[in-house]
Amino acid sequence: MSMHLDTVFAALGDPTRRAILAMLLEDDMAVTDVAEPFDMSLAAISKHLVVLTGAGLISQEKRGRVKWCKLEPDAMREASIWMQSFGQFEAVNLDDFERFLAAELKAEP
Repeated sequence: MSMHLDTVFAALGDPTRRAILAMLLEDDMAVTDVAEPFDMSLAAISKHLVVLTGAGLISQEKRGRVKWCKLEPDAMREASIWMQSFGQFEAVNLDDFERFLAAELKAEP
C-alpha cells in the first residue's frame, strides 16, 4: 500500500501531470492532443505519460496509428481514502493553542 501511495503522490507532485489528469477527466485523448496545450516537446509529454501510467493513474492503448490515453480513476481511490482520514481532525488555531500553552506553563509549580 505505502509504495503505491508513494508512486501516486510522486506522479501527482508535478503540475504538468495534474493538468494532464484534469484534461483526461473530460474524455480519452490522443497523445498528440494531450501535448498540444503544453509548451514542451512530445518526448517530454511522453515522459510525463510514462510516470502517470506507471502510477496506474492513466492507461494507454494504441488504436491504429494513434496512441490514446484514458484516465483510471480507481487508481486514486487509495490516495483519496488516505487523505480523507485527515478530515476527521478539526483545524487548530495556533494563536489559541499558544495562549493555552502559555497559561499551562504559568500554572506549573
